[in-house]
Amino acid sequence: MSDAKRLLAAFEGSSAAHGTTVVGRVGRNGKTESKSRVVHQTLDEEKVQAHIDGGLGVGSIPINSKNMCKFGALDIDTYDLDLQALNKKVHAMKMPLILCRSKSGGAHLFLFLKDWEPAALIREYLTEMSIALGHSGCEIFPKQDQILADRGDVGNYINMPYYGGEITTRYAMDKKGEAMSLKEFVDAVEKCRVSAAELDKLQFGGERKYFTDGPYCLEVMASQGKITDNRNITMFAVGVYCRLKWPDDWKKHHEEYNRMLCEPALEATEIVNIQKSLEKKPTYFYQCDTCPLKDFCDKNICKTRPYGVGNQAPDMPNVGGLTIVLSEPRLYFMDVDGQRMQLTTEQLQNQNLWQRQCMDQLSMMPPTMKPQKWQQLVNELMSKSVKQEVPEEMTIKGQFKELLKVYCTSRIKAMAPEEMEMGKPWTEGGLTKFTIGGIMQFLKNRGFNEYTRAEVQERLKELNGGQQDCHGHQAIKKPDGTRSTLRVWWVPAFEGQEIEINTQEFANDIPF
Repeated sequence: MSDAKRLLAAFEGSSAAHGTTVVGRVGRNGKTESKSRVVHQTLDEEKVQAHIDGGLGVGSIPINSKNMCKFGALDIDTYDLDLQALNKKVHAMKMPLILCRSKSGGAHLFLFLKDWEPAALIREYLTEMSIALGHSGCEIFPKQDQILADRGDVGNYINMPYYGGEITTRYAMDKKGEAMSLKEFVDAVEKCRVSAAELDKLQFGGERKYFTDGPYCLEVMASQGKITDNRNITMFAVGVYCRLKWPDDWKKHHEEYNRMLCEPALEATEIVNIQKSLEKKPTYFYQCDTCPLKDFCDKNICKTRPYGVGNQAPDMPNVGGLTIVLSEPRLYFMDVDGQRMQLTTEQLQNQNLWQRQCMDQLSMMPPTMKPQKWQQLVNELMSKSVKQEVPEEMTIKGQFKELLKVYCTSRIKAMAPEEMEMGKPWTEGGLTKFTIGGIMQFLKNRGFNEYTRAEVQERLKELNGGQQDCHGHQAIKKPDGTRSTLRVWWVPAFEGQEIEINTQEFANDIPF
């Protein structure tokens, strides 16, 4: 079996579409610019081979139309990420993940499954792994629990490794942190495949014996050994927890946690200062948006715990990726807390309309933010968006072309050039000719009002290969026997069978 076929098998995903990426320049911040598109074609061995050969880069969409997946991934795109340290942590925690360097120097941590599993379930496991690794909030693939397949949604893709084959910057790392060859990688994929049942038995880190009724971030951090960094921030959060759980003697418990968890323990003066701050302002609460707490955060679990964040947790959902469907008018698919919603341009632009769609489609009513913040969020989403191609007939240009074909090939076409004065098309010599008035009247009667007369003329030029000389004068014979000319436009004659359309009588004898 070829390397391309084995790589394709490793990333078996959606059969409806795949992704393509055109890489641009590297920016001053070290980030590689790229243009991402979703193409409605099955990913096959030929396309993967072109990817390996350094041609058009491709990506696989993990989720299929049945909302199942056979692989997943964590996309950690942190600036100046230490790949060696992350890889070491993955193996120390015995996670069934393979780390691959991404095109911009981040990490793609791939999970490969023995069989198709529900996307929602795999997202739960991947979320748990991301938190254990201290990268809560990183992108998770599949990005959705469910896609809107009946609306043309296919989900999001992740770039495949080994672009350029052996001469690549997108390589996998083994346990020692050394780069694997493509063959070594696909061999490793088969060895590390797991089932959902096996994932259920895994526990990342040590025993969970502290803070099981409090913030999830503290529970995870305490299970991974002594806390050596950010001790002040951590012990401030521990102080909030102790004050909530033991309001009468919380300081004693706070000092005990300092001795048990921190290495070295904070000085007595530092602990006293933290306690004074908490006494001075009883409203001080968990600093959820501060590292390291946010790196190990799971707000959904934390909300349910008696000494967790409770109702003080931020209610704004996690608004993820944006897919722009290149139809006319545009449509958008947005990820909101792992759920998929469809939006129009107006609904994306107007936050109140977006909120209403969340209520209608997702049964939630998220809070609104300041207009400037919303604009910043939408701009960021659009800058990172993936474009999804659509069939030509879903564009205005495609609709025009279809109507023009009907007009030119219907059974009521002209039998002689003179009938073009009645609005009918006349075909001869491989060209179909007509008056602008005739085609405009036909479009109007078909409810097509998107193009002005000038725009119709530009489309006709395009259909003639961009030629300007696709209009002129046609000689015709008047009923009285005299000859005259008629100004007409033309397009190459459409091939195929005649199209039958319903007709009706008009007082002016113009059938369109």
